[in-house]
Amino acid sequence: MTVSRTGTTLWHQVGEALEAEIETGMYPGGSRLPTEPDLAKRFNVSRNTVRRAMATLEEKGLVRIEQGRGTFVHERFLSFKISKRTRFSQNLRSQGLEPGHELLGSDIVPATEEIAAILHLRSNDAVIFMRSRMLAEGVVVSLNEVYYPFRRFPLLAEKRAQLHTMTEVLAEYGVSDYTRLSTAITARPPTDDEARLLRQPRSRWVICTQKIDVDQEGAPICCSNGVWAADLVKFLVDETDFAPAYASGNNES
Repeated sequence: MTVSRTGTTLWHQVGEALEAEIETGMYPGGSRLPTEPDLAKRFNVSRNTVRRAMATLEEKGLVRIEQGRGTFVHERFLSFKISKRTRFSQNLRSQGLEPGHELLGSDIVPATEEIAAILHLRSNDAVIFMRSRMLAEGVVVSLNEVYYPFRRFPLLAEKRAQLHTMTEVLAEYGVSDYTRLSTAITARPPTDDEARLLRQPRSRWVICTQKIDVDQEGAPICCSNGVWAADLVKFLVDETDFAPAYASGNNES
């Protein structure tokens, strides 16, 4: 295929052709596009022209460029429901997606005043800090930094590395059920480190969540900060799940 040398710029024509093929399903979500040399040969253009076209597709959120791996078509949106019993694994499996988890690091650290207040601890009490990368079908969708009271959950990080879900881990400590007390949602540009771990460009914004979970007695068991790839996820707030709380005058969300 040869693009026209007049009128619309070459990179724009290449981008439009690839976009049309993505939209028609020729390149399904998760698939890798041909290499720059292959596309340059196909369209009879320079590799710089192909690179410019790819950058435009990335800006539109149609593809993601992974250094050293290639260019991949973005998967469909993950619909993440926020309810009283929000569970990452259940959210994904209900949509036919396989959840994944990568523990990036863990440590025992002193609680800041903010973390201590949330978890009903004293400032500098020990908390377990874990940083993880969450995946859907092998694709990174979020980063998660979470804090748990160390006294209540010793060896939690080790158990998390052995078991499939946090629900299973917490059950080991006698927490048979837990609910969401609050979720705050904001947006901002990612840091360089966040963009690298999410495998996205620094120019693409992220969605940030701050949440608190409590046990059946209402005691906080954890608080966490999540950083989500905004082009891969949309949040659905289940208002019916929270309706009884509103009706009783409780404004927790």
